[in-house]
Amino acid sequence: MSRNQLKCVLKLAVGAAVLAMSMGAQAATANNGVVVSVAPEKASLGKSDDVFVKVTFTNTSGSPQYVLKSHTPFEGVSAPVFEVTRDGQPVRYMGKIVKRAAPTAADYYLLKPGASYTVKVELSSLYDMATTGDYAVTYHAASPQLFADGGLGAHVTAASAGGTQDGGKKAGELQSDTASMWIDGTRPRGSREETKSLAEMQAASGMVTAASLSTTSCSSSQQSTIASALSAAQTYANNADAYMAKTTMGSRYTKWFGAVNSTRVATIKSHFANIKSTLASKPINVNCGCTDTSYAYVYPSQPYTIYVCKAFWSAPLTGTDSKAGTLIHETSHFTVVAGTDDWAYGQSAAASLATSNPSKAVDNADSHEYFSENNPALN
Repeated sequence: MSRNQLKCVLKLAVGAAVLAMSMGAQAATANNGVVVSVAPEKASLGKSDDVFVKVTFTNTSGSPQYVLKSHTPFEGVSAPVFEVTRDGQPVRYMGKIVKRAAPTAADYYLLKPGASYTVKVELSSLYDMATTGDYAVTYHAASPQLFADGGLGAHVTAASAGGTQDGGKKAGELQSDTASMWIDGTRPRGSREETKSLAEMQAASGMVTAASLSTTSCSSSQQSTIASALSAAQTYANNADAYMAKTTMGSRYTKWFGAVNSTRVATIKSHFANIKSTLASKPINVNCGCTDTSYAYVYPSQPYTIYVCKAFWSAPLTGTDSKAGTLIHETSHFTVVAGTDDWAYGQSAAASLATSNPSKAVDNADSHEYFSENNPALN
């Protein structure tokens, strides 16, 4: 090998090493050194088997890491934190999605340096896995609030946990390897039951069109409060829909959904048209049986029942994080309405999301709520 050839080889090797180091640094920035793995309990399952996976979080960094519990399976699954496919096609999430307040220190799980934590999850109760086929499962969570600032021990605050982020804060992201399994399900391979289009689902849900409000496990005073909250939510939805009919989007839009983009504007316009129609013309059921500290939750695939929890009752009727706004938030989660997710909780984080990732903002339920509440008022 000539001297020039040797120089070229060395240059390429050095370049590759620098690139690898750069990619490693980027990965560390995204996941803070936390690595996630998913392993199926069984590689092949029959018709009567429940599908379990073991999910392990390992802190490979030299610092303590604080991971947002609601975006992990540490305390049960209350968000679509797994991506499940069957024969390459997405499998619909059937679990609940919960509205929470902006996270505080108590909402984070501490992973000490070198520590691992494993939890077993029954996926078949969360995703429709009844059709025969090859399944692939990946844990994937991303949020500007996914990690609290490390190294603060018991002194982690709401601010360090993302409550007062600025637009420059990078979103945390965790993604596991992919676990594969074969399921001999109760439905034949090729069944379209869990891959129905949004239009098909909307048509099916529209079979019952009479507007109504019913309640479950609610006292007389709670029923009265819910009626007032629904009326205020309808006013919010009508106002939001009217705003989106404008030809020019102002600061109210950009505050919560980011830079104006015709595709994203069209998406938000359709979302609020659906929310307005749903609150005005569908049979809404509010269930008061929830006793946890969150605001509310729904099962996205089960319109139009909304479960309200403790924080709902202490919220104001209107204004920021209100009862009316909570109903907007939860309605947006229904797959047949807008199919939103919870990428960020709280006004500060939602505003930050609009700046850093508008595509996530248009899919964020709190962003829809704050746009509707419009408090403080923007044009």
